[in-house]
Amino acid sequence: MKHYIFTTAMAFALAAAPVMAQDKPGEGVEVRVIMPAQIEEHFHHYVLLRALQELGYTTAEPVEAEYQTMHLAVGGGDADFTANHWVTLHDAFFQESGGEAVMSRVGVLLEGALQGYMVDKASYDAGITDLGMLKDPEVAKRFDADGDGKADLVGCTPGWGCERVIEHQLTEFGLRDTVTHNQGSYQAIIGDAIARHANGQPIIYYNWVPYWVSGVLVPGKDVEWLSVPYSSLPDGATANTVFEGKNLGFAVDNVTVLARNDFLAANPAAKRLFEVAKIPVNDVSAQALAISKGADSTEEIWGLADKWIADNRATVDGWLAEARAAAK
Repeated sequence: MKHYIFTTAMAFALAAAPVMAQDKPGEGVEVRVIMPAQIEEHFHHYVLLRALQELGYTTAEPVEAEYQTMHLAVGGGDADFTANHWVTLHDAFFQESGGEAVMSRVGVLLEGALQGYMVDKASYDAGITDLGMLKDPEVAKRFDADGDGKADLVGCTPGWGCERVIEHQLTEFGLRDTVTHNQGSYQAIIGDAIARHANGQPIIYYNWVPYWVSGVLVPGKDVEWLSVPYSSLPDGATANTVFEGKNLGFAVDNVTVLARNDFLAANPAAKRLFEVAKIPVNDVSAQALAISKGADSTEEIWGLADKWIADNRATVDGWLAEARAAAK
């Protein structure tokens, strides 16, 4: 009888072993992620890291860097992936860091990401609807915040990629004499713009979605997107820059996971997760707004990711099922 019990227990253990292996296909593998230094863009990385952990992967402490450095880190083998690669905006960073020979853009994590120029609604309703109108010194003077007679455009932090587009367009549209591209810490300079708007002053600024600013200065209510005279991107690049009939001047973009080819080849479960994972941009903006309002510690952002997963458990379980199937 003892022999029977022993062999039966062994049989159950052997039968369970493949199930456990399939449930945790990443067991024994450490994954290295690199994220933007902007904490508002950590949330969707944490969602993917939690999913990887459920697949059995060990996740290393995330590393932070600016966008160009993030691409160089993935291309050079210092990180396995980032979840904040804008396909069109960051294409130059992608090519400069080794391109398709060493990295792949996987899936569409955030679909329909936007960038462009915005003005306060009062200015828009007064007829200032196109960036090219700021070539007129009198129009530009409306947005003068420092008294030099030129429009003060809240611009893009150097190293993000968007500064290349803005600098190109200021020259292309003949705005150098009438517009100042203010750069620095975006969070600080957009804070100044929000304060000016609260005081009833006109503002013009670069913005992107998903981000928390559109939860404070709401498009259609507080501000409006400007159009540009025509499509013109750096280095002769072409892309769809039209959103809801308006030419925003920036590509209507998708944000993907950027991962090393060798990592993807060795980890089919992670690759499939990256292919199927998708988070609505409005959800990401909502999390960014919560972070901007004070939920800004690492623990709190992890908490936001965990809550989103709990609220979307069926969706995440679907990702995991496909990832596990890919590992068989």
